[in-house]
Amino acid sequence: MDCIFCKIADGTIPSKKVYEDDLIIAFHDIQPQTPVHIVIIPKQHIESMNGITTENSHIIAHIFEVIPQIAGENHLNGGYRIVSNCGKDGGQTVFHLHFHLMGGKKLNVAMG
Repeated sequence: MDCIFCKIADGTIPSKKVYEDDLIIAFHDIQPQTPVHIVIIPKQHIESMNGITTENSHIIAHIFEVIPQIAGENHLNGGYRIVSNCGKDGGQTVFHLHFHLMGGKKLNVAMG
């Protein structure tokens, strides 16, 4: 498999890590859209949100348990945004499930 995020997860491609444990890794986005822009991925290859199952959903729950810690360590005390695109029409360009943690400035109001 030629997945850039799998290569980052296994250390083949270096990244500027901010968090890592046995299930997930978080690193700075190489093309940040906000002053703080961190990508959080499961180490296990899951193509998109459509690939979440009862067998792997504990990994996704773990990501959301760790997000507040990562946000706090990166001084996002005023708030932040979590974004995940699903599928080509949803804007997904890397087909390995990932979440963007974005903040560090007041963000424009989004839907919702």
